[in-house]
Amino acid sequence: MTKALQDKRIAVLMTDGVEQVEYTGPREFLEQQGAKVTLISPKAKGEQVQGFNHADPADKFTVELTVSEARPGDFDALVLPGGVSNPDALRLEKDAIDFIRNFGREDKLIAAICHGPWTLIDAELVKGKQITSWPSLQRDLQNAGADWRDEQVVVDGKLITSRKPDDIPAFNQAIQQALTA
Repeated sequence: MTKALQDKRIAVLMTDGVEQVEYTGPREFLEQQGAKVTLISPKAKGEQVQGFNHADPADKFTVELTVSEARPGDFDALVLPGGVSNPDALRLEKDAIDFIRNFGREDKLIAAICHGPWTLIDAELVKGKQITSWPSLQRDLQNAGADWRDEQVVVDGKLITSRKPDDIPAFNQAIQQALTA
């Protein structure tokens, strides 16, 4: 049986402090649909990224590709999980922001959840976009020119955003729908 996303390659960009379920939930779903998912990080290939369940350390995940070597053209979509310190750290990494910005410039699908949309501000991809996020980012996103919405999932062109872990099922469905349209 052919899987819906069998020929799709998905990049997940993250570092320490990632909200674990916002990585594992979408990754498991996308892989079940046949996609090839690659964990990309500013850390070196083979190093570990520390996941969190809210404020508590959880599992570690092995970096599969360092962001300085990653190319948006090699992927069909980019997933940006949240956790407070993960996107906060990524915002300070020039290679990470350039990677996100180039995804946007190439008009490729970007899906960000919870605090993940924070990085989109630095990548200059939110102005004029309808977007959602964890509520504490509302003002930051509005100040950057986004039209912030309190909705489970918001799709604006090639940008998909969700608010929190409870929204993961809708987030996953929106990604699948966008990749099969």
